[in-house]
Amino acid sequence: MKAAELFDLSGRVALVTGASAGLGLRFARVLAANGAAVVLVARRLDKLRAAQAQIEDAGGRAVAFEGDVLDRDSMARAFDHAEAAFGPVDILVNNAGVAHTTRALDLSEEEWRRVLSTNLDAVFTWAQEGARRMIAHGKQGAIVNIASVLGLGVSKGTIAYATAKAGVIQMTKALGLELAFKGVRVNAIAPGWFVTDINRDYLEGPGATITRDIPVGRFGRDGDLDGAMLLLVSQAGAYMAGATVVVDGGQMVALRG
Repeated sequence: MKAAELFDLSGRVALVTGASAGLGLRFARVLAANGAAVVLVARRLDKLRAAQAQIEDAGGRAVAFEGDVLDRDSMARAFDHAEAAFGPVDILVNNAGVAHTTRALDLSEEEWRRVLSTNLDAVFTWAQEGARRMIAHGKQGAIVNIASVLGLGVSKGTIAYATAKAGVIQMTKALGLELAFKGVRVNAIAPGWFVTDINRDYLEGPGATITRDIPVGRFGRDGDLDGAMLLLVSQAGAYMAGATVVVDGGQMVALRG
């Protein structure tokens, strides 16, 4: 089979959370470019509409849905919106997330809950809803949870974020185990350091020296996660379930030796 056929997503319907900017927008654009109809979910409607326009201008199909991943009613409406526009969702990308830089002894309970609720709890509830609907509609589906290398190794000032992402990796294994035989493959991507809206100030400031610990010598760029995403949602990854694909420029290898 040729690569173009192996990674073809024609006829598929993808829902991407946190799709208004950063990695989420890139994932949405890549899925659309390879044939999927894409539902963009985020809280900033103006940015969602701009993202939708980008995809449509490039010849893709997309609709925007303003919603908060922590709101279960909003979640249900997002899937309903997708089904009305394109049909049942069979690709779910759990990308929405928040970060923090507060050290452990200074971290408030409110900040801890904000990070864990968004980065872990919401990943489960959306995966659960997505899987239930895929199974109910008789759809073979793929769920991709966006984890992080901080779920495998930590740095100072990331305790809530790292804890949540470690949970996402374990959750992905558990969901992969339970859902694969039902036709829903659940996998994760653990990106290394990519400059996005939520970390730009740090990585372009005091965190710039992190590149010294990355074997390829740079932060991740636009496009560096495209291959991993397409692998996990397409026929190319049909035998993958419960896996976490690390895309970090070799950083974890360097740390582990």
